[in-house]
Amino acid sequence: MISQLKGQIIFKGEKFLILDVNGIGYKIYVSQDILRTLNKNGGDTSLWTHLAVRENSLDLYGFLNQVELDFFEMLITISGIGPKSALGIMNIAPIETLRRAVSSGDTSYLTKVSGIGKKIAEKIVLELRDKVGSLDSDSNSQGLTEETDALEALRSLGYSNQEAREALKGLEEFEGLSAKVKEALKRLSGDNN
Repeated sequence: MISQLKGQIIFKGEKFLILDVNGIGYKIYVSQDILRTLNKNGGDTSLWTHLAVRENSLDLYGFLNQVELDFFEMLITISGIGPKSALGIMNIAPIETLRRAVSSGDTSYLTKVSGIGKKIAEKIVLELRDKVGSLDSDSNSQGLTEETDALEALRSLGYSNQEAREALKGLEEFEGLSAKVKEALKRLSGDNN
């Protein structure tokens, strides 16, 4: 099957991009992070891909690295999680944060995805806990709790769930709840200093 494609991005939609590979345009569904990361007019782009075969369609899903692809493929092995739901789950947080949530059994974190209820979140944790590996449980749960608290703090200030998540992405280097919230507020106000 198609495992990797390299070419130029010729179009970006809301949930997909079109990659021109030697004159053939491939429509590839990607996460919001990838859409933001990849530059429309910037040289060659290489994506790891998963081909989802269904009765009435063949859909490609693209990822920047093997880790993202592996996590996606673990998610779609769960009954009730299709490729689009898996991509939605991967849109809420970095892979490491999702792995911590699964490893610590934090279903409330996973239910923040549209269309993922408590039962499916419990199923994800149950089926993936052993696969994602056991991480250091103390630092694991503390980091996840801190991120959840930061998310709730931003939501209490009137920001939507999605705005808050976007602002908190990539703030792992900031230690402490107040430092993360402060930096996220700078991002939300457009102050990049």
